[in-house]
Amino acid sequence: MGLIARWNSQSLARQFLLAGGLVALCAMVVVGAFVASLIENAVTRNSAATTALYVDSVIAPLLPDMQTTQILDDSVRQALDETLGQGALGNRLFSFRLWRNDGTVLYSNDKNLSGKQFPLSNDLRMAFSGQMVAKFNRIDDVESEAERNSGKPLLEIYNPVLQPWSGKVVAVSEFYEVANDFEGSLNQARLLSWLVVAAFTMTFFALLSIIVLRGSRTIDSQREALNGRIGELSALLRQNEALRARVQRATQRSASLNESYLRRIGADLHDGPAQLIAYASLRLDSQTLIAPTTQPDEREASLKTIKSSLDDAMTEIRGICSGLMLPHIETDTLTDLLKRAIRAHEQRTGVSVALSLDKTPADLSTSAKICIYRFVQEALNNGYRHAGGIGQKVAQSSEDGQIIVEVVDKGQGFDTSGVAPQKLGLAGLRDRVESLGGTFQLSSSDRGTTVRMSLNIEEMEQA
Repeated sequence: MGLIARWNSQSLARQFLLAGGLVALCAMVVVGAFVASLIENAVTRNSAATTALYVDSVIAPLLPDMQTTQILDDSVRQALDETLGQGALGNRLFSFRLWRNDGTVLYSNDKNLSGKQFPLSNDLRMAFSGQMVAKFNRIDDVESEAERNSGKPLLEIYNPVLQPWSGKVVAVSEFYEVANDFEGSLNQARLLSWLVVAAFTMTFFALLSIIVLRGSRTIDSQREALNGRIGELSALLRQNEALRARVQRATQRSASLNESYLRRIGADLHDGPAQLIAYASLRLDSQTLIAPTTQPDEREASLKTIKSSLDDAMTEIRGICSGLMLPHIETDTLTDLLKRAIRAHEQRTGVSVALSLDKTPADLSTSAKICIYRFVQEALNNGYRHAGGIGQKVAQSSEDGQIIVEVVDKGQGFDTSGVAPQKLGLAGLRDRVESLGGTFQLSSSDRGTTVRMSLNIEEMEQA
């Protein structure tokens, strides 16, 4: 399993180079050996045919009618000795034997073999069947001990001796040619055949390797791009999961905060305008207005008190309504929106708020404008309520595609780690910003408090 795992861990190009190289090497060896064998057999047969034809032309006239003569007389033996022992033929032939079809050696230049009978070898049987047999340096006959021990390159030839008029094989001549030149030619042919096979195999393997390497590089680059894409998608999936969880939490908190806002509005109406109206209603039922004996001045004073109470109630109702109603922000720019929020806060509280603007975006979505307006409104209210509105300032800037809004005061500050998220309106601010994919930050020290929000402009534009 470890070897398979290690193999699978290699690149496709390396796997091809290893496996393909081994297969190409084996194919080269097999094909080279086959081609070399074919060439060796062809060269050996051609050379043997030439030698056999020459020897047959020299020896055949010396032989009697082998179909009627079963042995050779002394004159024939002497003629063969003289012919094979001198001249070009004598230098060319290492040994010579003439066989009868029963395995008897009719003649041999080795006198110890003449007249002896041996079992017919496969080569002799093929020669008696009419086929010429030739082998180079593969001497395995029983009677050929001298040839095996000669140390010379020998071409062994079995040539059938045919009857001239009938074409019948009447004998077989076995002779061994000293083949120094033939050995050089054969070695050269073998070398050339191996070189050709090796060159063809290497060229073919090189071309395939180039194709596979290019394909492997393409696959590797596509794999890297795919892995990178998968990584990006995995990161986006994790971000989406985190955003989904944030939105879900924000939705849950928004439901509870909306209920809390409604209770607060109800409490404001009950404790403020309702009390004043109830007071006016009780005054209307008082004896001062009902009794006919009441003096006009006293009735006039009671009516003024009732009117004042109702005027105060209307003032408080308008104040509550102005906090609930949004201005026409669809047509306002971000600068106008921030100025409107600051002006409303200044009119309501009587404090002065500084404004700093930098790189104001040309346009924003309505949801972004509502979020920024409510953020500034609530942050200024919290600063006024808990820090007395000291040194309040609103700063807007843009950085790396983010629109940033900060509300700062110079109050005494507080420990943010000990403050629950539901306090100071922080939950509403955080949920409102995070519901649009933004970030909310709160920092406080003895030098003041900063509430910061940021929204991605591009994401808001796409939304």
